Amino acid sequence: MSKKDGELLNWDDIQKMKYSWNVVNETLRLTPPVPAAFRNAISDISYAGFTIPKGWKIYWNSYVTHNSADYFPMPEKFDPTRFEGDGPAPYTFIPFGRGPRMCPGKEFARLQILVFPHNVVKRFRWESEVPGEKIEIHNGMPRPVQGLPIRLQPNIL
Repeated sequence: MSKKDGELLNWDDIQKMKYSWNVVNETLRLTPPVPAAFRNAISDISYAGFTIPKGWKIYWNSYVTHNSADYFPMPEKFDPTRFEGDGPAPYTFIPFGRGPRMCPGKEFARLQILVFPHNVVKRFRWESEVPGEKIEIHNGMPRPVQGLPIRLQPNIL
């Protein structure tokens, strides 16, 4: 997106950032902000031959769903194109929850998630301090082994 020096993003600009939002969604798929939560069963539930009685706690885990090959082929691969068109099936991508308990700040978070990187990328050059740094899974979350140190230098326009 080409903006003049000092010109701020507007709502139309945000709406045009479709690929950026796909990249953000793929990042959220791999590292959901809330990886899991508990809910109360409001009625008896039968699933896969088991009964979960009304009142029991149910633990849902978005990290497991987001990494299911049934919903996301080659789940370990970073692929923003998963979110093109209609995107994933309903209730398979849930970084902000779903239904009546979806995070009310989802759209505000979306704005922040798109505007911040836009400004950082536009205003700075990035250089990795550890090229090719390895990624480990720690407590179910991918993490750079050395913390992903980077050097930022202002872009001189």
